[in-house]
Amino acid sequence: MTGHRIWGYGKDDGPSEWHRSYPIAQGNRQSPIDIVSARAVYDPNLKPLIFSYESCTSLNISNNGHSVMVEFEDTDDKTAMSGGPLENPFRLKQFHFHWGTNPSQGSEHTIDGKPFPCELHLVHWNARKYATFGEAAAAPDGLAVVAVFLEVGQEHASMNRLTDAFYMVKFKLEKFRMLLFTSEEDQRIQMVNNFRPPQPLKGRVVRASFKA
Repeated sequence: MTGHRIWGYGKDDGPSEWHRSYPIAQGNRQSPIDIVSARAVYDPNLKPLIFSYESCTSLNISNNGHSVMVEFEDTDDKTAMSGGPLENPFRLKQFHFHWGTNPSQGSEHTIDGKPFPCELHLVHWNARKYATFGEAAAAPDGLAVVAVFLEVGQEHASMNRLTDAFYMVKFKLEKFRMLLFTSEEDQRIQMVNNFRPPQPLKGRVVRASFKA
């Protein structure tokens, strides 16, 4: 399944152009960021994140025109995240990936200026406060996204269950790189470099639950 893009990652519709259609793209709370280890502020009050995921709640996998996306049943808290800075459980809505053309780039966030080959985003929403995911997505406290950096390595059986759905072979991110941004009837545009560069902090403070 493929999706149609309203925005994208190309020269004419990429991150530098998003603000023309979406002014919020130049707002004060933009993501991703470069996490500078030496400037992260240790917060002893941050609790550990608790993940309660049921494997049977995934609904479908798709190419949404921007990434590979897996959606989940989110009518209850069976697949949810709590702890950390969250006051109540946030339900898992979907996860998706960002990757580059080669192992030297691909992640959205960076650590001390260093990017990673791929970044997984687990998108959760505040169902206790908002009635729908769409309503939560429009609110400043509606979503909680966990980013996981992925490195190139040996084949992983669990990851292959996902990537094999795209009719590919050996896993070292080549499976993702052979996907297309476009649908079959459109001009074929390879789906790579689907990441936004780090944005300014604009006064924000990065908190850490551990001492660097």
